[in-house]
Amino acid sequence: MDIGPRALGDRQLIQSYGEGRFRISGTVHDGGVLVFPERTLPWPVASIRGVTVDSLAEVTAAEPAVEILLLGCGSRFETIPAALKEALREAGVMVDSMDTGAACRTYNVLVSEGRRVAAALIAID
Repeated sequence: MDIGPRALGDRQLIQSYGEGRFRISGTVHDGGVLVFPERTLPWPVASIRGVTVDSLAEVTAAEPAVEILLLGCGSRFETIPAALKEALREAGVMVDSMDTGAACRTYNVLVSEGRRVAAALIAID
């Protein structure tokens, strides 16, 4: 699904998603990704069951600190375990889970506002 944004200076923008990949600031990434305003990393998580504090270590260790994490759960919304949400809160990160498409669109809005946001996105086939 093409979601349109083309450029925002040096900020990473999600341009499309689907078919197991993402196009972010002109680069195609296969599989899941962690997207930060300044970089995109591969994220080998294929389902919500694979999301753990350890799988999000790049988020909790990020400098400058991430304030908001958007968790794209795949083709539909799924809730995340309360223990994971609490562990992220203790690390200073607020997490909001939603389907991957909504997470992509929300990330683009928040990064364009200059927010310290990151997205952990499970790919959609």
